[in-house]
Amino acid sequence: MNAQAIKDIVEAALMASDQPLTVERLMALFEPDGPPDSLRDDIERALAALAEDYAGRGIEIIRVARGYRVHTRAGLSTWINRLWEERPPRYSRALLETLAIIAYRQPITRGEIEALRGVAVSTGILKTMLEREWVRMAGHRDVPGRPAVYATTPQFLEYFNLRHLSELPLLGEPTGSEQLPLALTIEAELEPETAE
Repeated sequence: MNAQAIKDIVEAALMASDQPLTVERLMALFEPDGPPDSLRDDIERALAALAEDYAGRGIEIIRVARGYRVHTRAGLSTWINRLWEERPPRYSRALLETLAIIAYRQPITRGEIEALRGVAVSTGILKTMLEREWVRMAGHRDVPGRPAVYATTPQFLEYFNLRHLSELPLLGEPTGSEQLPLALTIEAELEPETAE
């Protein structure tokens, strides 16, 4: 199979998929019974060529936690959001602060989050983050009462266009009762998932 055919198949797969695709998943499209190792290089070249083709256009290929996807450029969100009649979800400052604390301090208990924020964490906030699959219960702390500990998920990374937690902006350490600043550089109104 020639390079252009591979590039066309990779592009079509990325456009059709509702989730990011890994190189391994793309390889499986070509040879379900075990693709040759040389195909990995061909697919990686196709991804690089597509990224170059999309440079300066309204869409781009990005790598997130669970693979590659076609994504609308962030700078175009004002116009793209007009495609949807419903308003994008609005998240409170409390939810965003809680999410930032979990992202930076995971695994963390609800009590530890409350101690950092200086106020109680609403059950609704945790429920929203769990429903959006941005956080998950990652187990229980081995202390009396065995409180649940929370951690972020691959969906969190994908939603915020991150490959790894190490890509989060660096923060200074909070001290004492000082409130943790809003760690994620996101506005109170986030883009809807459908605009991605």
